[in-house]
Amino acid sequence: MTVDKVSKTNAARLLDKAKVEYELIPYKVDPDNLAAEHVAEELGEDINSVFKTLVLHGDRCGYFVCVIPGNMEVDLKKAAKAAGAKKAEMIPMKELLPLTGYIRGGCSPVGMKKPFPVFFHQTALDFQAIYVSAGQRGLQLRISPQALIDFCRASVADVAESKE
Repeated sequence: MTVDKVSKTNAARLLDKAKVEYELIPYKVDPDNLAAEHVAEELGEDINSVFKTLVLHGDRCGYFVCVIPGNMEVDLKKAAKAAGAKKAEMIPMKELLPLTGYIRGGCSPVGMKKPFPVFFHQTALDFQAIYVSAGQRGLQLRISPQALIDFCRASVADVAESKE
């Protein structure tokens, strides 16, 4: 699939409008394996630079978003603290589409139905470019982490831990 044939997602259109540079990178989707590791493998990229977008709910702050490296998992205590909550939990999968407009494996920090507070794991800044979902399965945004953080009006925090 050439990038010319890739249809622009809402996330891509929003970045265009804001004049933020990015690249759309298609990859082959395995519906039985939506894991970030699979995406990184398909892209031929370091799993540390492929970020996943997770939506959480905090007891004092409502919904918020964590964007973390594909080989890590969200640390609920650290994420809650970053969002100003006492505790937080991942939202149930069935709430993802109605809340964000995105499906599992295609959730982007850009262009959700409503703006939520966004927290990027601090390792995002270790890379010249990171990958996040472009808003649909099979398509990633390759983008400068600082440009994305600025666009999302996000904070940078330690919100993840290594998978053990």
